[in-house]
Amino acid sequence: MKLTTTKDGKSYLMPFLLISSLFFMWGFAHAILEVLNPHLKNLLGLNHANAAWVQVATYAAYFLMAIPAGKIIRRWGYRGGVLTGLVLYGVGALLFLPICVWGAKADNPAMIYPAFVGLLFVIGCGLTCLETSANPYVTVLGEKRSAEQRINLAQSLNGLGWICGPLVGGLFFFGDEGGGTTSIASVATPYVIVGVFVLLAALGFKFSKLPEPEESQEARVERQESRVESQGGGLFRSRIFVMGVVALFLYVAAQTGVNSNFVAYFTENVGISKGEASLWLSFGGMGLFFVGRLIGSWLMGYIRADRLLLAYALGATVGAVVIITCRGWMSMGAFFLVYLCESIMFPTIFSLALRGAEGQTKRASSYLIMTIVGGAVAPLLMGCIADASCVAMGFVVPLVCYMVIGVYAAMFRKVEI
Repeated sequence: MKLTTTKDGKSYLMPFLLISSLFFMWGFAHAILEVLNPHLKNLLGLNHANAAWVQVATYAAYFLMAIPAGKIIRRWGYRGGVLTGLVLYGVGALLFLPICVWGAKADNPAMIYPAFVGLLFVIGCGLTCLETSANPYVTVLGEKRSAEQRINLAQSLNGLGWICGPLVGGLFFFGDEGGGTTSIASVATPYVIVGVFVLLAALGFKFSKLPEPEESQEARVERQESRVESQGGGLFRSRIFVMGVVALFLYVAAQTGVNSNFVAYFTENVGISKGEASLWLSFGGMGLFFVGRLIGSWLMGYIRADRLLLAYALGATVGAVVIITCRGWMSMGAFFLVYLCESIMFPTIFSLALRGAEGQTKRASSYLIMTIVGGAVAPLLMGCIADASCVAMGFVVPLVCYMVIGVYAAMFRKVEI
């Protein structure tokens, strides 16, 4: 496979396939939150802002765990980061079972909500290790010029996870509409299944060999120079990297804000049930997200990544405007446009930002993964706006984010990439 072959003919196809499977796992973990949020809101009697702590806990972990995750990778390599992430993810998921058993026996089930938030934080720490390891690892499994195309292809499996998350969550959580259960036990079942699967995957990676690609001479020189500077200081002298950090923060904020308010928006403005909305989220929104990444990966063989990112950012901006100003089925179409246009944003921004961090890939990855904390900000901010006004007005937040991402993409107009 040309994408995973270096100039000297070395093939990284098998490591690429193995690492790409991780993208599905964290895509599923993030996507199921979008139906867990409205489920807990109804089950425990939470308002929009309180229910947003489901996302806040998971995404805040990225900010707190990213630097330690980077140190784990530098000390034990990409494989060490993957194993740490899988164990934290699996253990956090399995602990949902005793918490739900306790909550089912409690007089006031809402008292276990902080415990749910805590477990989601643990899972978020695991996801941080996985993303800090896998994203930069994929970019170096082949030639530098095909890095954006390679990471978008791997992220396609992430899109598949985003499809399965709302689908599985909707089947278990919205029992009153789908024939399942609406008890607190409905929260534990999918997490226990996922926890077992993830820990089995950890065993598989334990006995697998993941090569550490050798640095180029240029990267070694850059890394040696960076040691003379303060730790990580050289990174923030790169305009491309700094703006990439900002753009990635805003993208995650926008994506999480859109996802967490999808079900609420559709029930309030389109007039469909929560169960039906979760299916639209799974097959409609996330389906187009998955397809968009496949198409985007293919298009990058013909169009520069920065130019494609600019086109997608403009499309998402138009979609956000329609979501705010229109209602009914027209706004549904705008949602799907947004999902299609969001598809390539994370991997493309991530890879473009790394072009400003030559020789410091592992350290730069830690800072970039920290930006995923944006997912903790937008749902809470949009929830407060929804409580004060309406759900639709909250989409001003992702609108601003898409506009800034477009500006970042336009920066590369005169840059050779």
